[in-house]
Amino acid sequence: YGDHRDLHSFPTRRSSDLSPRRGDIIVFTSPVDHKTGFIKRVLAVSGDDIELKEKKVYLNRQPLEEPYTVYKRAGEHLAGDNLGPLKVPEANVFVLGDDRDESDDSTTWKDAKTGARIYFLPIENIKGRLVQIP
Repeated sequence: YGDHRDLHSFPTRRSSDLSPRRGDIIVFTSPVDHKTGFIKRVLAVSGDDIELKEKKVYLNRQPLEEPYTVYKRAGEHLAGDNLGPLKVPEANVFVLGDDRDESDDSTTWKDAKTGARIYFLPIENIKGRLVQIP
């Protein structure tokens, strides 16, 4: 949180098969402006159902255990605390930052021109997987 780095400074693995898996930490370009770089965790892949209820994530209708998650504003009701259920479309993923209350991710993205919500990240935006946390 609050640490901004050039994406090239993070060790990533790029392969011809970038099929993301649940739990992967990925490096990607924003689906909003198509140039800003992000690092987030994949929570749901194509075909999965994802829902958030009072900050709790449900994957395919089952509560997800997330020991890595941080809530710095746990007592506040924020946009994105309740979402879905949504089905992840083919060739897309649903991503969240581990610092949930401060993250710019699938719960907050909006199209700059229309204001329409952008819930999913096209896999074509993925540049690699984080292989080591610096």
